[in-house]
Amino acid sequence: MRRLQPPGWPQPRGYANGIEASGRLVFVAGQIGWDETGTLVSDALPAQVGQALRNVLAVLAEAGAGPEHVVRLTWFVTSRNEYVASLKAIGVEYRDVMGRHFPVMAVVEVSGLVESDAKVEIEATAVV
Repeated sequence: MRRLQPPGWPQPRGYANGIEASGRLVFVAGQIGWDETGTLVSDALPAQVGQALRNVLAVLAEAGAGPEHVVRLTWFVTSRNEYVASLKAIGVEYRDVMGRHFPVMAVVEVSGLVESDAKVEIEATAVV
């Protein structure tokens, strides 16, 4: 994997502008902050982010992959304002689960998720 950083662009914080990779593709469906019993772990956005990322890694493990193989994350959040206000705590959750691996990423505000109490849904693409 090679990070793509155009000359003169500022370094992104918490994501990459682009990644070049080759290998076997693994796609992970949107994961929310519930545990293996289908119970949301918290009503707090940062805790839901941490659990959603752990769920992403659990699916990736089935393909023999880990956080280092993730090349793209797409986050759907129900509140941009809550996301921005929680960035520091979200960063702690992210690093606890993903380490210092920062793939390309997009965050999109949505009006709601299928699971009404979920505040975030995260989908992933990995290259193994």
